[in-house]
Amino acid sequence: MTFLKYTRDHYLDLLFFVVCLALTNLILWLQPQQLIIASDLLYLDLLLCLFFGLYFASTYWRKQHWYREIQLRRAAQADSLNWRLDQTKAYAEQYTATYINQLLDYHQQSLEKLHQQNQDQKEFIAGWVHDIKVPLAALQMLNETYREHLPEKAAYQMTDELTRINHYVEQVLYYSRLDAFSQDYLIQEYALTPLIKQVIRENAAYFLHKKIHFELLGADETVLTDEKWLVFILNQIIANSLKYTADNGHITVKLSHDQQGVNLKISDDGIGIPEEDQARIFAKGFTGSNGRQINSNATGLGLYLAQQLSIKLGHQLSVASIVGQGTTMTLRFPFLSYYNDEFGQQVR
Repeated sequence: MTFLKYTRDHYLDLLFFVVCLALTNLILWLQPQQLIIASDLLYLDLLLCLFFGLYFASTYWRKQHWYREIQLRRAAQADSLNWRLDQTKAYAEQYTATYINQLLDYHQQSLEKLHQQNQDQKEFIAGWVHDIKVPLAALQMLNETYREHLPEKAAYQMTDELTRINHYVEQVLYYSRLDAFSQDYLIQEYALTPLIKQVIRENAAYFLHKKIHFELLGADETVLTDEKWLVFILNQIIANSLKYTADNGHITVKLSHDQQGVNLKISDDGIGIPEEDQARIFAKGFTGSNGRQINSNATGLGLYLAQQLSIKLGHQLSVASIVGQGTTMTLRFPFLSYYNDEFGQQVR
């Protein structure tokens, strides 16, 4: 706090001093028994003003440490919540410091409790996903064993539903791990074509059931990424395309590169995304008009997770769509200038 602001806050003290000084002068001047010389009265006023000014300034300098600590706390922002105020000699400031420190203690306790609850929830989700995968794997084995004895339509439907359950379980697992991403990733060079084919194989039942034609265009490209997380991202995009593409439709994956990076474009000829929804499709929980009208069970997590993981990996995910014509999701892998191969060329 500046001296000017401090003075404004204590203007009543100054006003009280001026009134008292004026009354004192008036009483002395009107004293009939004493002859008061104006110069002596002025000298007395100057002494009183000097003493009061010294007192006022010393009070400000004593409190300046307190105000400076408050200013440092404001500048610290988030760290200020872990910074307790020191006690002072003034009772009013002691009361304020005690109250603020009690609030900080309560905040810290609440934060620790919330953190523990969040950690317990993550551990429960991770355990639940691990446990659910066991019966899910058993169901998939049973489906593979007995699907020949089922009608073709029922067999494909069973496979589709199991694959969908597996995708939802993966979404839950990756959502719970989103905050701990930095502890579970490994950036290496990977060829994109094998990863794309892996994702297509995982969704083969969908392609077969809906008779959707798949085409991979462009030469293979090598990028710096994490295999597990990238496969999950591609799975979310492909699953979304399959969901909103009609039977006998087309899904195309095209690889290309320019001077700045590699582009992976996944295009479909599905129903498309309304223009007003395109800016929000990566928001958590957003299902849009398509999700509400066509797929009422949509969670709004798939593209949100794909976008968040892309950002954490240093990739860029964008969308372009025309209603009734289809959608193109572009996953861009910028070249990283600080990764160079032995020939001095940028690694993709």
